[in-house]
Amino acid sequence: MSSLPGRRARLSSPGTSSLSPEAREELRRRLLGLIEGNRVMIFSKSYCPHSTRVKELFSSLGVECNILELDQVGKWNDDGANVQEVLSEITNQRTVPNIFVNKIHMGGCDRTFQAHQSGLLQKLLQEDSTYDYDLIVIGGGSGGLACAQEAAILGKKVMVLDFVVPSPQGTSWGLGGTCVNVGCVPKKLMHQAALLGQALSDSRKFGWEYNQQVKHNWEIMTEAIQNHIGSLNWSYRLSLREKTVAYVNSYGEFVKHHKIKATNGKGQETCYTAAKFVIATGERPRYLGIQGDKEYCITSDDLFSLPYCPGKTLVVGASYVALECAGFLAGVGLDVTVMVRSILLRGFDQEMAEKVGSYMEQHGVKFLRKFIPVMVQQLEKGSPGKLKVVAKSTEGPETIEGIYNTVLLAIGRDSSTRKIGLEKIGVKINEKSGKIPVNDMEQTNVPYVYAVGDVLEGKLELTPVAIQAGKLLARRLFGGRLEKCDYINVPTTVFTPLEYGCCGLSEEKAIEVHKKENLEVYHTLFWPLEWTVAGRDNNTCYAKIICNKFDNNRVIGFHILGPNAGEVTQGFAAAMKCGLTKQLLDDTIGIHPTCGEVFTTLEITKSSGLDISQKGC
Repeated sequence: MSSLPGRRARLSSPGTSSLSPEAREELRRRLLGLIEGNRVMIFSKSYCPHSTRVKELFSSLGVECNILELDQVGKWNDDGANVQEVLSEITNQRTVPNIFVNKIHMGGCDRTFQAHQSGLLQKLLQEDSTYDYDLIVIGGGSGGLACAQEAAILGKKVMVLDFVVPSPQGTSWGLGGTCVNVGCVPKKLMHQAALLGQALSDSRKFGWEYNQQVKHNWEIMTEAIQNHIGSLNWSYRLSLREKTVAYVNSYGEFVKHHKIKATNGKGQETCYTAAKFVIATGERPRYLGIQGDKEYCITSDDLFSLPYCPGKTLVVGASYVALECAGFLAGVGLDVTVMVRSILLRGFDQEMAEKVGSYMEQHGVKFLRKFIPVMVQQLEKGSPGKLKVVAKSTEGPETIEGIYNTVLLAIGRDSSTRKIGLEKIGVKINEKSGKIPVNDMEQTNVPYVYAVGDVLEGKLELTPVAIQAGKLLARRLFGGRLEKCDYINVPTTVFTPLEYGCCGLSEEKAIEVHKKENLEVYHTLFWPLEWTVAGRDNNTCYAKIICNKFDNNRVIGFHILGPNAGEVTQGFAAAMKCGLTKQLLDDTIGIHPTCGEVFTTLEITKSSGLDISQKGC
């Protein structure tokens, strides 16, 4: 324990005791009763910063503590100096905080943090545990599985509860969550199917000759994709088994503190207890709440395993899910219309969003702007059937009707938090969104309950974010680590027909945060070499960086619209983590010929007003 002066609040000098031997023994007995009767007992002073640090540590671990503030012991009807004197005799320690864990004297702040770093503190906390598990994770998606497996690697007894409530159309899936089953993985594979169609068209200009009619077979594609997803489901189950994580295919619902009820597909109920819980239940697609939506419409939950070609499709929404799905459906040859209530890609850079929409429109996707559906009516049954959609304008009394084979809703997602019993243990959620507020340790207002992934309020809804947060959470809880998930400058890509990758701030957000006069925006259109021979448009692909002029021209926003935008963005995201500046980009030698090299030669600023169009190669 440190003996540096001023490092800890010291107990008052005992001086001459005013206690009789009988009173002293009674006070000693009462103090020992506190130590023996509490899992964690902290003797503290309310104004001591080191005591505060220790309290925050135990709170971050989800451990409930009994705390006696030695500057407030008047409630014991004892003189404070007498309490401090007897405590000093018991512990041979004259500073606070003075900490006991399961009756073992830990010492002060320094020793407690050292024990946390070494893992000793966690071992002491687990002794005499009456719970079935050290950790139960509710939700078998990317974040939940990452957290569960990391905790198991660190020697903890872990259970994962995962149950997919079927969609209104009856679709369900295996272990792995949204990304693997009905999100990133099948989406990227269908995007690839569409890109291959474009490559077939381009190939004639590169000398490929073929006479037979080329057409797309939806059933072959979906079967191959579902087979791949099935292999991933199996690999996740195998990985849990290898790490001795208990996997239970049941719906989890809290019934009281530290206790959860698991209900399987047959309605059979089993209860389990755990010292800690992680909520990783993710989100599900939102419905419109109009006549016919749940009866006749599908969502991304259903699309990727749809056993028949969807035919003429109306996509409702302007989210990245809506535009990605519309893009690959059109890319495999379908007639696609997107109905947009307001703006495209809310939350993304709006200049980039409009360029995404413009490219899609030029390549056959129709857009109905400023309309919302008010009714969906089935005209014919079938696979696909025939649906009539009635929509009204958001700007006036106008109504329109359209006939489609399939209506795909992609208007947003709702957190799966309202039916898991959180109210029974007092976990707060945002009543409007269902999101869970957490601190920077992913801890809810109930100390032993944590959350990761899409259910978090104000955090990015991205698979790699959930995985990183889940791993780091397990390491903090059980491995003595302190690293927190960094939610700043997280890259992402929208896999529309022409991909849009970004990292950092949109231009709108940058102006809001830093003011327009403090920014310099460099941009250019560019023409990928692969597009030249194919005769594709030379003024479509676009690159933009947003720099803070008063922070060494640091790059605070990175945006690219072009082929393989995800691959390009990933590399520059690492550079942004390292403090990328415009000068560093200028000093970097590009790889020629690539799309990414355009960022090493950016010269034109928006403020200059100079022409950025490409006149040729």
